[in-house]
Amino acid sequence: MGFWSEAVLPRLVDWGMNSEGLGRHRARALVDVRGRVLEVGFGSGLNLPHYPEGVEAVVGVEPSVLAHRLAARRIEAAPFPVELIPLEGEKIPCADHAFDVAVSTFSLCTIPGVQDALQQIRRVLKPGGRFVFLEHGRAPDAAVARWQDRWNPTWSCMFGGCQTNREIDRLVAEAGFEVERLDRYYIKGPKFVGHFYRGTARSAG
Repeated sequence: MGFWSEAVLPRLVDWGMNSEGLGRHRARALVDVRGRVLEVGFGSGLNLPHYPEGVEAVVGVEPSVLAHRLAARRIEAAPFPVELIPLEGEKIPCADHAFDVAVSTFSLCTIPGVQDALQQIRRVLKPGGRFVFLEHGRAPDAAVARWQDRWNPTWSCMFGGCQTNREIDRLVAEAGFEVERLDRYYIKGPKFVGHFYRGTARSAG
């Protein structure tokens, strides 16, 4: 990783993704999460204040050392134990069937080997375990989608590989999940990065 990706971008994301409005979206996505949780793309721990009662522990997968440091105060304040694994989402060194729930928020857009990461998530979920996701991605409107395609190379270069045009529900389904609930909607702001996917899925196998 270069200076921008390792020393600047984690701080920028921590600041830019920590708004009250995004917090409400996080809380809605996480409202039914319980038990032992794997969070892929943990970042600086912005989800921690929004986990409900019933969460027993969170294991976060996050490669950025700076993001780990930025998360320290949130980890200390969490009412449950938090363990960080300093690896990419494609490399989850956990046992099969180890988690009740897996969570990804604003991470599937960035993971280079997203299908590998989703397969790892399936592997570590208990039978009947749920995958909860909140992501931005490809819009249903053709005009917006064209702008996403046009802006994607520049946006990806600026923001650590983040892709504006991934079809999140399709990626989840192709990884062997059955999407049980899916809400797609725009938030306020530029539509090319403001189309959200909020959903829950279970392994179809």
